[in-house]
Amino acid sequence: MFSARLVFVGYEVELRRPAAVLVDLDGTLLDHGGQEAAVEEVCASVARAHPRLDPHELLEANARAWTALWREVERLCWLGQLDGYAASREAWRRALEVCGCSQDPVVEFAFAEHQRLARAAFRSYPDVQAFLEHAVASGVQLAVVTNGPSDLQRDKFNALGVGKLVKAVVISGEHGVAKPDPAIFQLALDELGVDPKDAWCVGDSLATDVAGAHRAGITAIWLNRPEHEVASSNVPPRIEWLFRVLRGSITSTPVVEGGALEVGSMSSLVELLEGLVA
Repeated sequence: MFSARLVFVGYEVELRRPAAVLVDLDGTLLDHGGQEAAVEEVCASVARAHPRLDPHELLEANARAWTALWREVERLCWLGQLDGYAASREAWRRALEVCGCSQDPVVEFAFAEHQRLARAAFRSYPDVQAFLEHAVASGVQLAVVTNGPSDLQRDKFNALGVGKLVKAVVISGEHGVAKPDPAIFQLALDELGVDPKDAWCVGDSLATDVAGAHRAGITAIWLNRPEHEVASSNVPPRIEWLFRVLRGSITSTPVVEGGALEVGSMSSLVELLEGLVA
C-alpha cells in the first residue's frame, strides 16, 4: 500500500497501529475554503443596506483590521481570555470605522451576517468522514485537539457532525494551555486512557501539531495537503526528523523517523492503518 521516502536523517522507531489518534481541527478536519466568500457576501449585504459604503473598500478594510487584531488577540483567544466572537465583532467595528461608519447597529448587522454565513460555510474536507469512520471501526479512539476560543471552536466542531465518532474534544481556550505545549496533548490522552507511545497526532501545522506532538512523545503525522502544500525544503530546522509517505507498497513494517510522518490526505491514513499490524 505504501512506501516511505526519507527526507531528514534521524533515528528509527517502529510504526504500529495506534490505540488513539489525536486530530487537529482547522485545516485538518475543517476546510476554510468557503470563508472568504462568506466575508465578501457580508460586505455586499452591508453595502446594500447602507449605500454610502463601498463593498470592496469594506472588504479590504476588514482584511486589514482582522490581520492587525489577530496579532493582538491570538494568544488571548487560544488561552480562553477572549471569546472568538468578541474578536470578530471588534474586527468589524474597526473595519467599518475606517470606512467612515461607526454606528453600533451597522456593526451588529455586519457581525450577525458574518456569523450566519460563516457557520453555513463550515465544512469538512471530503476525505475526513471516511478516515474517522475507518479509525473507529478499527478500534482506534479519536480526539480532537485544537487551539482557539471555546465558542468558535465548539461551533466549528459541531458543524462537522462527527460528534458520535470523536470521544474527546480538547480546546485550548477551555483549559488555558495551547499547542505546542505537550500538556494539551496529555489532557486528550488522559481522557482516552492512552499512553503517548500508543497514539498518533495528525495536523497541518509543523509549529503546533508536529512539534507539540513530538514534545509530548506522540507519533506526529504532518498533513500537508496539496492545495496548501509546504515544500520539504521549507520545513523549519527544529523539525529534524520527517518521513514522507507515498503511494506504493509496504514490503515490511514501516518505520517513522523521530516519530514524524508526512501525508497528503486523510485517505492516505486509511491506507496506512490498513497496512499496519496492531
